Amino acid sequence: MDALTLLLTRHSQPRLTAPAPANAELENIKQAALRAPDHAGLKPWDFIVCTGKGLDKLGDILQDSAISSDKAPASIDRALQLPHRAPMVIIAINKYQAHDKVPKEEQIASTACAVQAMQMAALVQGFAGIWRTGDYAQCPYVKKSLGLDEDDEIVGFLYLGTSSCKALPKPAIASDDYFTHWQ
Repeated sequence: MDALTLLLTRHSQPRLTAPAPANAELENIKQAALRAPDHAGLKPWDFIVCTGKGLDKLGDILQDSAISSDKAPASIDRALQLPHRAPMVIIAINKYQAHDKVPKEEQIASTACAVQAMQMAALVQGFAGIWRTGDYAQCPYVKKSLGLDEDDEIVGFLYLGTSSCKALPKPAIASDDYFTHWQ
């Protein structure tokens, strides 16, 4: 698949099964993240790759967060299973670094670009994925459990694996609805 086709047909896939990317494929995904736009070369990212028991560990953190937040029993049970919706979850973390020319928002945007690059690298290698956020990405308990500092942010959870169903075609989007041309 050429790069333009990849970008024009990109889609998220929530139904994922094994196998997940491994070995050279996973290294390609990591390297794609590290090539994201990065003003001043700060590399304001940190990634946690969860597979196998790592998914269990993430599930335990999410469940403990649900318990500490007094969520309903069904939500507490569900929290434990959330990471198991895919054989791999990459937690994308923005590690904020004070810098005169690179504000926090730009560093978060850089981390977001890294997530997009990882998903594209997975897709081009025949895998599928979905970028999720939700309450747990903003939860102080989850952040503390992951060892984040106060200024750090969870930009998302990138679920990766093999698609268990065929992707539905996406409707065309009229670009003029979103772009204004100044001439």
